[in-house]
Amino acid sequence: MNSQLEIAVDSPAGLAAAIQGGADRIELCAALEIGGLTASAGMMVLAAESPVPVMALIRPAPGSFELGLDEEGAALADIASAREAGLAGVVIGASLADGRLDAAVLARLVEAAEGMEVALHRAFDLVPDQAEAIALCRRLGITRILTSGGAPRAVDGLPRLREALRLSAGSPALMPGGGVRAETAAQLLTALPGCDLHASCAEPADPQARLLELGFATPGLRVTSAEEIRRLKRAMADLQQVTPHPR
Repeated sequence: MNSQLEIAVDSPAGLAAAIQGGADRIELCAALEIGGLTASAGMMVLAAESPVPVMALIRPAPGSFELGLDEEGAALADIASAREAGLAGVVIGASLADGRLDAAVLARLVEAAEGMEVALHRAFDLVPDQAEAIALCRRLGITRILTSGGAPRAVDGLPRLREALRLSAGSPALMPGGGVRAETAAQLLTALPGCDLHASCAEPADPQARLLELGFATPGLRVTSAEEIRRLKRAMADLQQVTPHPR
């Protein structure tokens, strides 16, 4: 199977760039500069018009992936919004204080998303036991795990990613993400054949000084680049053309 490319976006312009660049799937977020939060209901409605499947990130607050009662309530409401908008699925996650996945919370989130595709976000990068976490995802019906292999960049987390791929055996599917660019696609897909890739393909923005001064923009602001998406897609396609098919 050919690997597909999922692009994370956090704005209407980013959504348009992802479609123009040829993304196969979109993860809809807000605030990618802090790892992504749940997009607004309005963004979900806009994204539902996309010609490719859209997964809504469900992350109500930055920082820890631990979900208390209030955070869980917000996550459940956001899942309902994604369903109402007509999105293909949701990307969820919930951790315990020691980094293990919170099975009880995840089960409730998966139940709320019944009939939609459900993926696990990079809360997986914090788990102390990958085999245990993968078994839980399989039991809950989570179809895909986004992970950098516990490293800032997926290319630096290859040992852990290879082990996760061995443990999952494709169920759930493993999707490397974290600093993925055209320059690292070949290394990732050679080590992790058949995996989809997840990227933002973002470039630094240049906000007006006045916006920075008043706190309406951040110095680290980045914007989705359709050209960077095309470059990554070409790198993936080139690799898949030269990789021999198993006999």
